[in-house]
Amino acid sequence: MTDTSETRSADSEAHETRKSPLHRLMRYLPLIAPVLLWTVPCWLLLYAGQHWPLPVTLTGTGLFVLGLVGMPLAMTRGHGRRQQDRAAIIGDTLLGASWTLFTWSVVLGVLLRLALVVAGVGDGQDRARIVTWATLGTAAVLLAWGYAEARRVPRVRRIDVPLPRLGAGLDGTRVALITDTHYGPLDRARWSARVCETVNTLEADLVCHTGDIADGTAERRRAQAAPLGTVRATRARVYVTGNHEYYSEAQGWVDLMDDLGWEPLRNRHLLLERDGDTLVVAGVDDVTAESSGLSGHRAHLAGALDGADPDHPVLLLAHQPKFVDRAAAAGVDLQLSGHTHGGQIWPFHHLVRIDQPALAGLSRHGARTLLYTSRGTGFWGPPFRIFAPSEITLLVLRSPQGAASA
Repeated sequence: MTDTSETRSADSEAHETRKSPLHRLMRYLPLIAPVLLWTVPCWLLLYAGQHWPLPVTLTGTGLFVLGLVGMPLAMTRGHGRRQQDRAAIIGDTLLGASWTLFTWSVVLGVLLRLALVVAGVGDGQDRARIVTWATLGTAAVLLAWGYAEARRVPRVRRIDVPLPRLGAGLDGTRVALITDTHYGPLDRARWSARVCETVNTLEADLVCHTGDIADGTAERRRAQAAPLGTVRATRARVYVTGNHEYYSEAQGWVDLMDDLGWEPLRNRHLLLERDGDTLVVAGVDDVTAESSGLSGHRAHLAGALDGADPDHPVLLLAHQPKFVDRAAAAGVDLQLSGHTHGGQIWPFHHLVRIDQPALAGLSRHGARTLLYTSRGTGFWGPPFRIFAPSEITLLVLRSPQGAASA
């Protein structure tokens, strides 16, 4: 791999991050979300015709009130200035549980109740109680399964990616992608080591990490990130920042990844060459970098590609899929991203799609540009993955000339 460009200064980037509808909504979510997440299922499960005995109603109401008060308090202590990991675990778990209970109390409260009416099952009280028990059972099963899904080592997802401009000499290039590891309050050092062992079995030419390494500073999460130093690649290991790095002293993460033997592609590119053919491997800081106030941090695609031969295909690392608009305008061949988690807990993916052009998998943007969006290797916050499995991705790059000679 040959280093051919340098990080550019902040004043050379023409694009500015635009406020999306999701960003505007997020300003108000901390106020209204806890109320909705706890009061809606409380009403639907306890007061929508069930006529529970008074002790049951009072006990259930008390638990919902405890959740409504305790969740914001725990998350504030866990993710605010105090950064108490135990409080963060409690708050995040309550958030995932309340979201799941809210979702299924609404879904089953409408669909199952309607089905029971159509089928003529019981009276109003019987149907209301059936819905309550079905909701509680469904939520419990999904949370147990989602916890196991979140904590396991991700399965490897293998995909062939045809790149029309890729030379025959680079046909079959193996690119391993991990992203959104989100090392955090739950100590996952052993999980991290097992993920890295799995990556090493792929015998990749290039290993990429597209950001959101952790929730917390590099000093605080160093033990969980340390196994990344054991990752092997025949050519290079490359890394770009995600938005969560900018919540946690991003430069510290850039320095740590450099110490672990990864190449931080901060608005720079490298060249991967084989048998006379060349692939430009470029990376940009996350789109939130500019607003972080850190000197020299911003997404600068022109700087990342400065000096690259325009006839060579370009593989771009950018944390957020929405950067693909800029990538397509610049003629990038393939962008690798994460950030979305595939929604992580169904049906949150509908909100993700408000802010991002792709949720997961391979998609085309413009005449040339392909985007691969990973569902992520770890999880953020709530330790659950429901209908959004994590992944380690192996992308095998294919050349039309290589396919023709096969």
